[in-house]
Amino acid sequence: MTADTDVIDFTARPAAPWRDRVQARFASTAYARATDILIALAAASLPWSTTALAAFVLLWLVAVIPTVDWERLVRDLPRPAYALPLALVALALLGVVWSEASWAERLHGIKPVSKLLLLPFLLAYFQRSQRGLWVFVAFLISCTLMMILSWIVLALPGLKLAHTASDGVPVKNYIDQTQEFALCAFALALPALTALRAQRWAVAAACMALILMFVTNMLYVASARTALIFMPVLLILFAWLHLSRRAARALFACVAVASVLVWTTSPYLRQRIADVNIEYRAHDLSGIASTAQRLTYWQKSVKFIAAAPLLGHGTGSIKHMFTQDAIGQTGLQAEVVNNPHNQTLNAAIQWGLLGALLLTTVWYSHVRLFLGRDIVTWIGLVVVAQNITSSLLNSHLFDFHEGWIYVIGVGVAGGMALRTRPCAL
Repeated sequence: MTADTDVIDFTARPAAPWRDRVQARFASTAYARATDILIALAAASLPWSTTALAAFVLLWLVAVIPTVDWERLVRDLPRPAYALPLALVALALLGVVWSEASWAERLHGIKPVSKLLLLPFLLAYFQRSQRGLWVFVAFLISCTLMMILSWIVLALPGLKLAHTASDGVPVKNYIDQTQEFALCAFALALPALTALRAQRWAVAAACMALILMFVTNMLYVASARTALIFMPVLLILFAWLHLSRRAARALFACVAVASVLVWTTSPYLRQRIADVNIEYRAHDLSGIASTAQRLTYWQKSVKFIAAAPLLGHGTGSIKHMFTQDAIGQTGLQAEVVNNPHNQTLNAAIQWGLLGALLLTTVWYSHVRLFLGRDIVTWIGLVVVAQNITSSLLNSHLFDFHEGWIYVIGVGVAGGMALRTRPCAL
Protein backbone atom coordinates (compact mmCIF):
# COMPACT_ATOMS: atom_id res chain seq x y z
CA MET A 1 0.00 0.00 0.00
CA THR A 2 1.46 3.40 -0.96
CA ALA A 3 1.77 6.34 1.36
CA ASP A 4 -1.02 8.11 -0.50
CA THR A 5 -3.49 5.35 0.24
CA ASP A 6 -2.27 4.93 3.77
CA VAL A 7 -3.38 8.37 4.94
CA ILE A 8 -6.90 9.73 5.06
CA ASP A 9 -7.25 12.58 2.56
CA PHE A 10 -8.33 15.83 4.14
CA THR A 11 -7.22 17.99 1.21
CA ALA A 12 -10.34 17.58 -0.90
CA ARG A 13 -11.34 21.19 -0.17
CA PRO A 14 -9.73 24.27 1.37
CA ALA A 15 -10.09 24.56 5.12
CA ALA A 16 -9.50 27.25 7.68
CA PRO A 17 -5.91 27.32 9.03
CA TRP A 18 -6.99 26.09 12.47
CA ARG A 19 -8.81 23.18 10.90
CA ASP A 20 -5.77 22.38 8.77
CA ARG A 21 -3.65 22.08 11.90
CA VAL A 22 -6.20 19.98 13.81
CA GLN A 23 -6.91 17.64 10.93
CA ALA A 24 -3.24 17.31 10.05
CA ARG A 25 -2.60 15.99 13.56
CA PHE A 26 -5.33 13.36 13.28
CA ALA A 27 -4.62 12.48 9.64
CA SER A 28 -1.28 10.88 10.46
CA THR A 29 -0.76 7.34 9.24
CA ALA A 30 -0.58 5.90 12.75
CA TYR A 31 -3.72 7.65 13.98
CA ALA A 32 -5.71 6.75 10.87
CA ARG A 33 -4.61 3.12 11.11
CA ALA A 34 -5.56 2.95 14.80
CA THR A 35 -8.99 4.39 14.03
CA ASP A 36 -9.56 1.80 11.32
CA ILE A 37 -8.44 -0.97 13.68
CA LEU A 38 -11.06 0.11 16.23
CA ILE A 39 -13.99 -0.29 13.84
CA ALA A 40 -12.50 -3.55 12.55
CA LEU A 41 -12.39 -4.81 16.14
CA ALA A 42 -16.01 -3.74 16.57
CA ALA A 43 -16.95 -5.89 13.57
CA ALA A 44 -14.86 -8.79 14.87
CA SER A 45 -16.57 -8.63 18.28
CA LEU A 46 -20.09 -8.77 16.80
CA PRO A 47 -20.40 -12.58 16.91
CA TRP A 48 -19.03 -12.80 20.45
CA SER A 49 -19.89 -9.90 22.75
CA THR A 50 -22.36 -7.03 22.88
CA THR A 51 -20.24 -5.27 25.51
CA ALA A 52 -17.06 -5.38 23.42
CA LEU A 53 -18.98 -4.17 20.38
CA ALA A 54 -20.36 -1.17 22.26
CA ALA A 55 -16.93 -0.33 23.67
CA PHE A 56 -15.13 -0.46 20.32
CA VAL A 57 -17.85 1.54 18.56
CA LEU A 58 -17.67 4.22 21.24
CA LEU A 59 -13.87 4.35 21.06
CA TRP A 60 -14.04 4.59 17.26
CA LEU A 61 -16.53 7.44 17.43
CA VAL A 62 -14.38 9.33 19.95
CA ALA A 63 -11.36 8.82 17.69
CA VAL A 64 -13.10 9.87 14.50
CA ILE A 65 -14.91 12.99 15.75
CA PRO A 66 -11.79 15.21 15.58
CA THR A 67 -11.18 14.16 11.96
CA VAL A 68 -14.66 15.01 10.65
CA ASP A 69 -14.94 17.67 7.98
CA TRP A 70 -18.20 19.06 9.32
CA GLU A 71 -18.90 21.35 6.38
CA ARG A 72 -18.61 18.47 3.95
CA LEU A 73 -20.73 16.26 6.20
CA VAL A 74 -23.45 18.91 6.33
CA ARG A 75 -23.38 19.12 2.53
CA ASP A 76 -23.76 15.34 2.30
CA LEU A 77 -26.61 15.09 4.81
CA PRO A 78 -29.39 15.80 2.24
CA ARG A 79 -28.41 12.60 0.42
CA PRO A 80 -31.13 9.98 1.07
CA ALA A 81 -28.64 7.40 2.38
CA TYR A 82 -27.60 9.89 5.06
CA ALA A 83 -30.84 11.76 5.68
CA LEU A 84 -33.48 9.04 5.81
CA PRO A 85 -31.99 7.06 8.75
CA LEU A 86 -31.72 10.35 10.65
CA ALA A 87 -35.34 11.12 9.76
CA LEU A 88 -36.39 7.77 11.24
CA VAL A 89 -34.53 8.60 14.46
CA ALA A 90 -36.18 12.05 14.49
CA LEU A 91 -39.60 10.43 14.07
CA ALA A 92 -38.86 8.16 17.03
CA LEU A 93 -37.96 11.19 19.12
CA LEU A 94 -41.12 13.04 18.08
CA GLY A 95 -43.18 9.90 18.71
CA VAL A 96 -42.42 10.23 22.40
CA VAL A 97 -44.82 13.20 22.47
CA TRP A 98 -47.97 11.27 21.51
CA SER A 99 -46.97 7.89 22.92
CA GLU A 100 -49.53 6.04 25.01
CA ALA A 101 -46.85 4.18 26.97
CA SER A 102 -45.15 5.12 30.22
CA TRP A 103 -42.18 7.47 30.10
CA ALA A 104 -39.79 4.62 30.83
CA GLU A 105 -41.17 2.67 27.86
CA ARG A 106 -41.07 5.77 25.63
CA LEU A 107 -37.41 6.40 26.34
CA HIS A 108 -36.61 2.70 25.98
CA GLY A 109 -38.32 2.75 22.58
CA ILE A 110 -35.75 5.25 21.26
CA LYS A 111 -32.82 2.92 21.94
CA PRO A 112 -33.36 0.40 19.07
CA VAL A 113 -33.47 3.25 16.53
CA SER A 114 -30.58 5.29 17.92
CA LYS A 115 -27.88 3.09 16.37
CA LEU A 116 -28.82 4.59 12.99
CA LEU A 117 -27.21 7.86 14.14
CA LEU A 118 -23.83 6.27 13.48
CA LEU A 119 -24.54 5.72 9.78
CA PRO A 120 -23.65 9.25 8.55
CA PHE A 121 -20.31 9.10 10.39
CA LEU A 122 -19.46 5.70 8.92
CA LEU A 123 -20.49 6.74 5.41
CA ALA A 124 -18.43 9.94 5.63
CA TYR A 125 -15.40 8.25 7.18
CA PHE A 126 -15.14 5.40 4.68
CA GLN A 127 -15.36 7.78 1.76
CA ARG A 128 -11.87 8.82 2.92
CA SER A 129 -10.39 5.76 4.60
CA GLN A 130 -8.76 3.21 2.32
CA ARG A 131 -9.10 0.32 4.76
CA GLY A 132 -12.76 -0.59 4.62
CA LEU A 133 -11.93 -4.14 3.61
CA TRP A 134 -10.20 -4.57 6.98
CA VAL A 135 -13.63 -4.42 8.61
CA PHE A 136 -15.08 -7.15 6.41
CA VAL A 137 -12.03 -9.39 6.73
CA ALA A 138 -12.11 -9.01 10.54
CA PHE A 139 -15.79 -10.01 10.59
CA LEU A 140 -15.13 -12.98 8.29
CA ILE A 141 -12.24 -14.26 10.40
CA SER A 142 -14.30 -13.89 13.57
CA CYS A 143 -17.26 -15.75 12.07
CA THR A 144 -14.97 -18.48 10.76
CA LEU A 145 -13.62 -19.05 14.27
CA MET A 146 -17.20 -19.10 15.57
CA MET A 147 -18.17 -21.66 12.93
CA ILE A 148 -15.27 -23.93 13.87
CA LEU A 149 -16.20 -23.62 17.54
CA SER A 150 -19.81 -24.41 16.63
CA TRP A 151 -18.76 -27.83 15.30
CA ILE A 152 -16.63 -28.42 18.39
CA VAL A 153 -19.38 -27.61 20.91
CA LEU A 154 -21.82 -29.75 18.95
CA ALA A 155 -19.65 -32.72 19.90
CA LEU A 156 -18.56 -31.34 23.27
CA PRO A 157 -21.39 -29.17 24.68
CA GLY A 158 -19.40 -28.55 27.86
CA LEU A 159 -17.09 -26.23 25.91
CA LYS A 160 -19.82 -23.68 25.25
CA LEU A 161 -18.76 -20.17 26.22
CA ALA A 162 -22.26 -19.31 27.44
CA HIS A 163 -25.47 -21.10 28.32
CA THR A 164 -27.45 -21.40 25.08
CA ALA A 165 -30.63 -23.28 24.33
CA SER A 166 -29.38 -24.80 21.07
CA ASP A 167 -26.77 -27.43 20.30
CA GLY A 168 -23.87 -26.16 18.22
CA VAL A 169 -24.32 -22.54 19.34
CA PRO A 170 -21.31 -21.47 21.45
CA VAL A 171 -22.61 -18.00 22.39
CA LYS A 172 -25.75 -15.90 21.93
CA ASN A 173 -28.41 -17.75 19.89
CA TYR A 174 -29.00 -19.62 16.66
CA ILE A 175 -30.76 -16.66 15.03
CA ASP A 176 -27.75 -14.37 15.36
CA GLN A 177 -25.41 -17.18 14.33
CA THR A 178 -27.46 -17.86 11.22
CA GLN A 179 -27.36 -14.20 10.17
CA GLU A 180 -23.58 -14.17 10.52
CA PHE A 181 -22.88 -17.42 8.71
CA ALA A 182 -25.28 -16.73 5.84
CA LEU A 183 -23.89 -13.22 5.39
CA CYS A 184 -20.35 -14.57 5.18
CA ALA A 185 -21.31 -17.36 2.78
CA PHE A 186 -23.02 -15.06 0.29
CA ALA A 187 -20.48 -12.25 0.66
CA LEU A 188 -17.79 -14.76 -0.39
CA ALA A 189 -19.71 -15.81 -3.50
CA LEU A 190 -18.47 -12.97 -5.69
CA PRO A 191 -14.81 -13.20 -4.57
CA ALA A 192 -14.97 -16.92 -5.36
CA LEU A 193 -16.42 -16.25 -8.81
CA THR A 194 -13.91 -13.47 -9.50
CA ALA A 195 -11.02 -15.74 -8.51
CA LEU A 196 -12.33 -18.54 -10.72
CA ARG A 197 -12.56 -16.22 -13.72
CA ALA A 198 -9.03 -15.00 -13.05
CA GLN A 199 -7.82 -18.62 -12.65
CA ARG A 200 -6.61 -17.92 -9.13
CA TRP A 201 -7.37 -21.44 -8.05
CA ALA A 202 -6.09 -21.26 -4.48
CA VAL A 203 -8.20 -18.19 -3.65
CA ALA A 204 -11.25 -19.67 -5.33
CA ALA A 205 -10.83 -22.96 -3.47
CA ALA A 206 -10.45 -21.18 -0.12
CA CYS A 207 -13.57 -19.07 -0.70
CA MET A 208 -15.63 -22.06 -1.84
CA ALA A 209 -14.45 -24.16 1.10
CA LEU A 210 -15.54 -21.46 3.54
CA ILE A 211 -18.90 -21.10 1.78
CA LEU A 212 -19.45 -24.85 2.00
CA MET A 213 -18.53 -24.96 5.69
CA PHE A 214 -20.84 -22.06 6.61
CA VAL A 215 -23.79 -23.48 4.65
CA THR A 216 -23.23 -27.01 5.93
CA ASN A 217 -23.21 -25.75 9.50
CA MET A 218 -26.55 -24.01 8.97
CA LEU A 219 -28.14 -27.04 7.35
CA TYR A 220 -26.85 -29.70 9.74
CA VAL A 221 -26.07 -28.00 13.05
CA ALA A 222 -28.15 -24.91 13.85
CA SER A 223 -30.09 -22.37 11.84
CA ALA A 224 -33.06 -20.04 11.94
CA ARG A 225 -35.85 -20.91 9.54
CA THR A 226 -35.71 -17.30 8.34
CA ALA A 227 -32.65 -18.42 6.38
CA LEU A 228 -34.93 -20.53 4.18
CA ILE A 229 -36.49 -17.24 3.05
CA PHE A 230 -33.52 -14.92 2.61
CA MET A 231 -31.06 -17.46 1.19
CA PRO A 232 -33.10 -18.07 -2.01
CA VAL A 233 -33.50 -14.30 -2.40
CA LEU A 234 -29.74 -13.76 -2.13
CA LEU A 235 -29.08 -16.65 -4.50
CA ILE A 236 -31.39 -15.15 -7.12
CA LEU A 237 -29.77 -11.72 -6.70
CA PHE A 238 -26.33 -13.23 -7.20
CA ALA A 239 -27.35 -15.10 -10.33
CA TRP A 240 -29.14 -12.06 -11.77
CA LEU A 241 -26.30 -9.64 -11.18
CA HIS A 242 -23.20 -11.75 -11.77
CA LEU A 243 -23.98 -14.81 -13.89
CA SER A 244 -24.95 -15.42 -17.48
CA ARG A 245 -28.24 -17.20 -18.13
CA ARG A 246 -26.44 -20.43 -18.86
CA ALA A 247 -24.36 -20.20 -15.68
CA ALA A 248 -27.44 -19.27 -13.65
CA ARG A 249 -29.33 -22.33 -14.92
CA ALA A 250 -26.37 -24.54 -14.03
CA LEU A 251 -26.18 -22.99 -10.56
CA PHE A 252 -29.89 -23.51 -9.86
CA ALA A 253 -29.66 -27.11 -11.11
CA CYS A 254 -26.77 -27.77 -8.72
CA VAL A 255 -28.69 -26.13 -5.87
CA ALA A 256 -31.74 -28.28 -6.62
CA VAL A 257 -29.67 -31.48 -6.53
CA ALA A 258 -27.89 -30.35 -3.36
CA SER A 259 -31.23 -29.53 -1.73
CA VAL A 260 -32.51 -33.06 -2.33
CA LEU A 261 -29.27 -34.48 -0.93
CA VAL A 262 -29.45 -32.28 2.17
CA TRP A 263 -33.11 -33.11 2.74
CA THR A 264 -32.37 -36.83 2.74
CA THR A 265 -29.29 -36.56 4.95
CA SER A 266 -30.17 -33.87 7.48
CA PRO A 267 -32.65 -34.96 10.17
CA TYR A 268 -32.10 -31.55 11.81
CA LEU A 269 -33.39 -29.65 8.77
CA ARG A 270 -36.36 -31.97 8.27
CA GLN A 271 -37.37 -31.56 11.89
CA ARG A 272 -37.05 -27.76 11.74
CA ILE A 273 -39.40 -27.61 8.78
CA ALA A 274 -41.82 -30.18 10.21
CA ASP A 275 -42.03 -28.08 13.38
CA VAL A 276 -43.72 -25.29 11.40
CA ASN A 277 -46.88 -27.37 10.97
CA ILE A 278 -46.79 -28.52 14.60
CA GLU A 279 -46.39 -24.94 15.81
CA TYR A 280 -49.15 -23.69 13.53
CA ARG A 281 -51.57 -26.27 14.93
CA ALA A 282 -50.61 -25.08 18.42
CA HIS A 283 -52.17 -21.70 17.63
CA ASP A 284 -54.89 -22.06 20.23
CA LEU A 285 -52.68 -23.61 22.91
CA SER A 286 -50.76 -21.84 25.63
CA GLY A 287 -47.45 -23.55 24.89
CA ILE A 288 -44.52 -21.82 23.24
CA ALA A 289 -44.70 -22.19 19.46
CA SER A 290 -42.95 -19.57 17.35
CA THR A 291 -45.13 -19.97 14.26
CA ALA A 292 -48.33 -19.62 16.26
CA GLN A 293 -46.86 -16.76 18.24
CA ARG A 294 -45.99 -14.80 15.13
CA LEU A 295 -49.44 -15.26 13.64
CA THR A 296 -50.99 -14.02 16.87
CA TYR A 297 -48.66 -11.03 17.10
CA TRP A 298 -49.31 -10.06 13.49
CA GLN A 299 -53.08 -10.27 13.85
CA LYS A 300 -52.97 -8.07 16.92
CA SER A 301 -50.52 -5.67 15.28
CA VAL A 302 -52.84 -5.10 12.33
CA LYS A 303 -55.60 -4.29 14.79
CA PHE A 304 -53.40 -1.81 16.65
CA ILE A 305 -52.36 -0.11 13.41
CA ALA A 306 -55.97 0.20 12.26
CA ALA A 307 -56.77 2.06 15.48
CA ALA A 308 -54.13 4.73 14.78
CA PRO A 309 -53.18 4.42 11.10
CA LEU A 310 -51.41 7.69 10.37
CA LEU A 311 -49.06 8.38 13.28
CA GLY A 312 -49.41 5.20 15.34
CA HIS A 313 -49.47 4.92 19.09
CA GLY A 314 -46.10 6.56 19.70
CA THR A 315 -42.55 5.50 20.51
CA GLY A 316 -42.26 2.56 22.89
CA SER A 317 -45.98 1.76 22.74
CA ILE A 318 -45.77 -1.84 21.50
CA LYS A 319 -45.63 -3.50 24.93
CA HIS A 320 -48.34 -1.15 26.21
CA MET A 321 -50.69 -2.10 23.35
CA PHE A 322 -50.14 -5.83 23.88
CA THR A 323 -50.63 -5.41 27.62
CA GLN A 324 -53.97 -3.67 27.12
CA ASP A 325 -55.13 -6.26 24.62
CA ALA A 326 -54.14 -9.19 26.88
CA ILE A 327 -56.60 -8.22 29.61
CA GLY A 328 -59.08 -11.05 30.10
CA GLN A 329 -57.34 -13.28 27.52
CA THR A 330 -55.77 -16.72 27.91
CA GLY A 331 -53.10 -18.73 26.10
CA LEU A 332 -51.22 -17.02 23.29
CA GLN A 333 -53.78 -14.22 23.27
CA ALA A 334 -52.60 -13.26 26.75
CA GLU A 335 -48.92 -12.97 25.83
CA VAL A 336 -47.35 -9.54 26.28
CA VAL A 337 -44.39 -8.70 24.03
CA ASN A 338 -42.52 -5.60 22.91
CA ASN A 339 -41.69 -6.99 19.47
CA PRO A 340 -44.27 -8.16 16.90
CA HIS A 341 -41.54 -10.04 14.95
CA ASN A 342 -41.99 -8.02 11.79
CA GLN A 343 -40.00 -4.84 11.19
CA THR A 344 -42.70 -3.02 9.24
CA LEU A 345 -45.36 -3.80 11.84
CA ASN A 346 -42.93 -2.71 14.55
CA ALA A 347 -42.57 0.70 12.92
CA ALA A 348 -46.25 1.03 12.01
CA ILE A 349 -47.56 0.31 15.52
CA GLN A 350 -45.39 3.10 16.89
CA TRP A 351 -45.46 5.67 14.08
CA GLY A 352 -48.27 4.58 11.78
CA LEU A 353 -48.11 4.48 8.00
CA LEU A 354 -45.65 7.39 8.13
CA GLY A 355 -43.19 5.21 10.03
CA ALA A 356 -43.69 2.24 7.70
CA LEU A 357 -43.16 4.45 4.65
CA LEU A 358 -40.03 6.01 6.12
CA LEU A 359 -38.63 2.58 6.99
CA THR A 360 -39.20 1.43 3.40
CA THR A 361 -37.45 4.49 1.98
CA VAL A 362 -34.46 3.88 4.28
CA TRP A 363 -34.07 0.39 2.83
CA TYR A 364 -34.63 1.64 -0.71
CA SER A 365 -32.02 4.39 -0.39
CA HIS A 366 -29.46 1.86 0.80
CA VAL A 367 -30.27 -0.60 -1.97
CA ARG A 368 -29.54 2.21 -4.43
CA LEU A 369 -26.12 2.67 -2.88
CA PHE A 370 -25.17 -0.82 -4.01
CA LEU A 371 -26.17 -0.99 -7.66
CA GLY A 372 -22.63 -1.64 -8.87
CA ARG A 373 -21.14 -5.01 -9.80
CA ASP A 374 -17.95 -4.95 -7.73
CA ILE A 375 -17.21 -6.87 -4.53
CA VAL A 376 -17.87 -3.96 -2.16
CA THR A 377 -21.31 -3.18 -3.57
CA TRP A 378 -22.14 -6.90 -3.54
CA ILE A 379 -21.30 -7.11 0.17
CA GLY A 380 -23.42 -4.04 0.87
CA LEU A 381 -26.33 -5.42 -1.14
CA VAL A 382 -26.16 -8.74 0.72
CA VAL A 383 -26.33 -6.87 4.05
CA VAL A 384 -29.36 -4.82 3.00
CA ALA A 385 -31.22 -7.62 1.20
CA GLN A 386 -30.69 -10.02 4.10
CA ASN A 387 -32.01 -7.44 6.56
CA ILE A 388 -35.07 -6.62 4.46
CA THR A 389 -35.98 -10.27 3.89
CA SER A 390 -35.33 -11.49 7.43
CA SER A 391 -37.33 -8.53 8.73
CA LEU A 392 -40.45 -10.16 7.35
CA LEU A 393 -40.29 -12.55 10.31
CA ASN A 394 -38.31 -10.43 12.77
CA SER A 395 -37.62 -6.80 13.69
CA HIS A 396 -34.03 -7.11 12.60
CA LEU A 397 -33.25 -3.47 11.90
CA PHE A 398 -34.15 -2.61 15.50
CA ASP A 399 -32.73 -5.78 17.08
CA PHE A 400 -29.31 -5.26 18.64
CA HIS A 401 -27.21 -7.83 16.83
CA GLU A 402 -28.74 -7.74 13.36
CA GLY A 403 -29.19 -3.98 13.59
CA TRP A 404 -25.49 -3.43 14.22
CA ILE A 405 -24.58 -5.79 11.37
CA TYR A 406 -26.71 -3.55 9.17
CA VAL A 407 -25.28 -0.26 10.45
CA ILE A 408 -21.64 -1.31 10.21
CA GLY A 409 -22.10 -3.19 6.93
CA VAL A 410 -24.01 -0.41 5.18
CA GLY A 411 -21.83 2.32 6.69
CA VAL A 412 -18.52 0.77 5.61
CA ALA A 413 -19.60 -0.58 2.21
CA GLY A 414 -21.69 2.51 1.51
CA GLY A 415 -18.80 4.86 2.22
CA MET A 416 -16.52 2.82 -0.03
CA ALA A 417 -19.17 2.83 -2.78
CA LEU A 418 -19.60 6.59 -2.49
CA ARG A 419 -15.84 7.05 -2.81
CA THR A 420 -15.73 5.22 -6.13
CA ARG A 421 -19.12 6.49 -7.34
CA PRO A 422 -19.56 10.02 -5.92
CA CYS A 423 -22.89 10.44 -7.70
CA ALA A 424 -24.45 7.43 -5.93
CA LEU A 425 -27.33 8.31 -3.64
